[in-house]
Amino acid sequence: MTTGFISHPDFLKHEMGSHHPECPERIQAIEDQLIQSRIDCFLTRIEAPLATEADLERVHTEDHIAFVKSKAPSKGYSMLDGDTIMNTSTWQASLRAAGAAIAAVDAVMKGEVDNVFCAVRPPGHHAEPHRSMGFCLFNNVAIAARYAIEKYGLERVALIDFDVHHGNGTEAAFINDPHVLMCSFFQHPFYPYSGLEGGDNMVNIPLPAATGGNIVREVISKVWMPRLREFSPELIMISAGFDAHREDDLGQLGLVEDDYIWITQQLKTIANESAKGRIVSCLEGGYNLSALGRSVVAHLKALADI
Repeated sequence: MTTGFISHPDFLKHEMGSHHPECPERIQAIEDQLIQSRIDCFLTRIEAPLATEADLERVHTEDHIAFVKSKAPSKGYSMLDGDTIMNTSTWQASLRAAGAAIAAVDAVMKGEVDNVFCAVRPPGHHAEPHRSMGFCLFNNVAIAARYAIEKYGLERVALIDFDVHHGNGTEAAFINDPHVLMCSFFQHPFYPYSGLEGGDNMVNIPLPAATGGNIVREVISKVWMPRLREFSPELIMISAGFDAHREDDLGQLGLVEDDYIWITQQLKTIANESAKGRIVSCLEGGYNLSALGRSVVAHLKALADI
């Protein structure tokens, strides 16, 4: 099993102030854990390219792209909303993040690797077609999913979101799209207070605070897995947020590393049945640095069968 790992130094340059939880140290924590766990040598490194504005337009409006570009500061910071901030490197990092997801699709579709994890920032799953929000400027997974459908003629792409927050932006991009099945669980009630009224292609599972991994495994087994098997995806894409970990203070769910291994293994089962093993996973949340690094390593070990 060949697993790709896509990242870029530009992801360390985007920062939103010393107080902000979505910080460059997140990428460094992942890299440190890769070295400590001794799995780095088992991964195929791929450097993230830059997406084009035409790539962004697969999901986002021209007005939104122009607005974000216009807000890119020449020095200091620029606010997009109360918790989404740009510095002088954010525009470039945002293009890299979307470009990483697109490159991951190319890598699995061309058979260069079996699956890929993209260690990117800014994250993307809250970014709606018309607006940025929740630390997200552009929706990396949604852009790459649309690219996969258009470039490779895929009929069925499964989007999986296990972040503690609902992926409102991804839902907005694909609601009632017959080419996409989105499966998610998320804490509720909780930011962004969405996900309860999705279309037929949205399998949303709201969970109360303090829900542990045993309940998450049960609902995945009983709800996600039958729908995924029925859908028979040709590609699985994951919005991999690790802020549902019990050590993460930005959420109140109770997952641990073993839960992320188990979830990944279930998704691999589906991918092996109908998608030739193809999985593209992109980093979303995860703000306790130790828990984030450990959880990403657990996810990668399951992807790579090591």
